[in-house]
Amino acid sequence: GHPDKLSDQVSDSVLDACLKEDPLSKVACETAVKDNMVMIFGEITTKAKLDYDKIVRGAVRNIGFDKYEDSLTSVLSKGISADTCEVLVRINKQSPDIAGGVHVGKDEMDVGAGDR
Repeated sequence: GHPDKLSDQVSDSVLDACLKEDPLSKVACETAVKDNMVMIFGEITTKAKLDYDKIVRGAVRNIGFDKYEDSLTSVLSKGISADTCEVLVRINKQSPDIAGGVHVGKDEMDVGAGDR
């Protein structure tokens, strides 16, 4: 699978987890994948209590990435393993400047870009 497709599914899994517990969540989450490492980063404001490591590994596992060997000649390696990958989380709350620009004090129909 292509890293962009994996990244999209991981970010979508984080979004889904936020909205499941808090439908008013504000989520701007990106994902990068490289050499048995997944990093999620961005700004999220939610009341949901999330286990980001579990969400990331679950998404990677559901796609079928379950084998990593650090060898360019390996025919078994899938490039990433849900069980052994490094998961980096760099998530902050949404900045007040962005919140004011896209949703705070605005009508539902007037919400701007920047929130997914």
